[in-house]
Amino acid sequence: MKLFRVLVVLVALAVAGVSPAGAVRAADGPYRRGPDPTTAGLQAEKGPFAIAQVTVGAGSGAGFNKGTVYYPVSTSEGRFGAVVVMPGFLGPEFSVGWYGPRLASQGFVVFTLEPVSVLDRPDSRADQMLAALDYLTGRSEVRDRVDADRLAVMGHSMGGGGALSAAQKRPALRAAVPLAPWHQTQGWPGVKVPTMIFGSDNDFIAPAATYAGAFYASLTSAPEKAYVLLKNAGHAQYILPNTAVAQYGIAWLKRFVDDDTRYTPFLCPAPAPSSTIAKFEETCPL
Repeated sequence: MKLFRVLVVLVALAVAGVSPAGAVRAADGPYRRGPDPTTAGLQAEKGPFAIAQVTVGAGSGAGFNKGTVYYPVSTSEGRFGAVVVMPGFLGPEFSVGWYGPRLASQGFVVFTLEPVSVLDRPDSRADQMLAALDYLTGRSEVRDRVDADRLAVMGHSMGGGGALSAAQKRPALRAAVPLAPWHQTQGWPGVKVPTMIFGSDNDFIAPAATYAGAFYASLTSAPEKAYVLLKNAGHAQYILPNTAVAQYGIAWLKRFVDDDTRYTPFLCPAPAPSSTIAKFEETCPL
C-alpha cells in the first residue's frame, strides 16, 4: 500500500513537472528539514543550520513576559516548526538558555521565556507558553518563518508541569517535552499530544516515581508517549547542556513536529539502559 501511494505521488508530480527526487521527498514527508540524522549529529552542540537570534522585550505581546527567539537563517527549506521553552520555579530565562541555539540549529524556531514571575505556578506558565506561541505565529519578527500548524512546548520543573498543562489545554500542539516536571495535578488523561517526559533518578525535588514516572503512566490518551529516566542525575540536570536530553528530545520533536520518520529508529525500539539512561519506556512512535 505504501509503495502504491508513492507511485501515485510520483505520477502526479511528474505531470506537474517535479523531479522524481522531489517526489520521493514529498511522499516521505513534506516537513523534513536538514540532512539524514546520525547519533553524532543529534548529540552535537551545533546542528546543521546556521542560526540567528532576536530579543523579545517585555510588552512585545500579550500574556507573557519576555525572552529570546532563535531561528534558522536559511529559508530555502520552507517554514519551520516552533518550540517554546519555559524555566522552572525561581528560574530565569538563562536557566533554559542552552535549548535555544541547540534546538534552532537542528531546524526549529525556539522561544526561550522569562516567566512573568519566577514564582508562577505551572498553569500560569502554561498560559504564558501558549501566549508566546501565538505571538510567534502572529506578531513576531520571525512569523513568516514559522509553520503555525507545527508547534510544541518544553519546560523544566514547574515549566515542565506547565508544558503538560499547555498540552492539555491545546491538543493541536504537535509535541510536548516536560523535563523533570512538577505539577500539583497528578493525572493527565486529557493530554492528547505526543509527549516525552524526562525524569532523574536522584531527583529529590520532584522525585521521578511521584512525578515524571507517574505523569507518564497517566497519559492514557496521548497518541504516543515516552519516558526517559536519566541516570545519576538530579533535578537541576536540565539547566546545563545534556547530551541525552538533546539527543532524545530533538529526535522526539523531529518525529512529531516535523513528521520526520527518519528519526523513528533513534526512538523505537526503545534504547537500552546505558551510562546516562537508567530507563527508557515508550509506546514506540508510529
